Amino acid sequence: MRKLNVGLIGGGFMSKAHSLAYATMPMFFWPAPAIPVRKAVADVNLELATDARDRFGFEKAYGDWRELINDPEIDIVDIVTPNHIHAEIAIAAAQAGKHILCEKPLARTAAEARTMLEAVEQAGVTNMVAFNYRRTPAIALAKKFIEEGRIGKILNFRGTYLQDWSADPNSPLSWRFQKSIAGSGALGDIAAHVIDIARYLVGDFESVNALVKTWIPERPVQTGGLDQLGTVKSSSDVPKKPVDVDDEVSFLIKFQGEAIGSIESTRNAHGRNNFITFEIHGETGSIFFNYERRDELQVCFADDPVDAKGFRTIYTGPAHPYGEGLWPIPALGIGYSETKIVECYDFVRAIVDSVPCSPNFRDGYEIARICDAVLESGKTQNWVNISSID
Repeated sequence: MRKLNVGLIGGGFMSKAHSLAYATMPMFFWPAPAIPVRKAVADVNLELATDARDRFGFEKAYGDWRELINDPEIDIVDIVTPNHIHAEIAIAAAQAGKHILCEKPLARTAAEARTMLEAVEQAGVTNMVAFNYRRTPAIALAKKFIEEGRIGKILNFRGTYLQDWSADPNSPLSWRFQKSIAGSGALGDIAAHVIDIARYLVGDFESVNALVKTWIPERPVQTGGLDQLGTVKSSSDVPKKPVDVDDEVSFLIKFQGEAIGSIESTRNAHGRNNFITFEIHGETGSIFFNYERRDELQVCFADDPVDAKGFRTIYTGPAHPYGEGLWPIPALGIGYSETKIVECYDFVRAIVDSVPCSPNFRDGYEIARICDAVLESGKTQNWVNISSID
């Protein structure tokens, strides 16, 4: 069976999720399209890279990502770094002829994402952006129902992504609060996932009208190199620096065609952990999904009997998308790791079959254009056409 050697760049918490997927994908989807081999990992220095090598089961460690890309044994470059170096790494990897999986968001801006897209298209390498939530079987089932026409012409999409890890003003100034590194705040970090889901299920955006807000203008300086999110609280005597990205975004959407919708996203919602939801209304039915109950898809069809009309719950399992490779009983439990395993499977299969991935760097570029338009609308308080962003 064919093997593909993986080079992972970055040793943080996302590295754990990706490494687990490479190790276990063939156990779930057998025979696998190819066997991912955890060949090398790179981090900001050799000490951290060596620790990641030992922890995540890789064979080699590099203290410079350029060494990993220049390694002739590497087939896949997997980018799990902070956003500001996605472009430099991806362009170098494409020029070296490596297939590329890059964590979301693809880039800080649409202009930066476009340079990455041009590089992979010129090199002809397989490329994917890691919007893994769309791999949740219930979301893939929603896609199937929509494509089958079960809810008819789509009228409305309403999505949310709410978290609370940054609601405490004493949580440290992670790189996620710094525009020079992250590009944007809640928008690129979490709302981008819902934008991807909306594009996947409904279609391309035409224009947006947004409110953008920063609730906590400064935060304590983070000590240490790890992204601590909201898990560590700083004492009151720690120096503070400004936050220059959004804490919350809320925007209306005009899709291409006639559908309309809205997306709300914040990292300051006490009591919300990973609250990704969407509700889609069509002419002949509706679909509702809540990621915190991710084995469930709620549906209501217009032709249901009047005495049984209302949302009913489908528990995903073997009969549904990706069910043949996951667990043998419906509602046995789909977790974050399974979405990464499915993502790995689809990516490896695309490499072996020489077919395009989805979402790929073009999708990542289009989402970056939407994010730029949301930020522009937040400044001008006007509708902004996505076509005006390049």
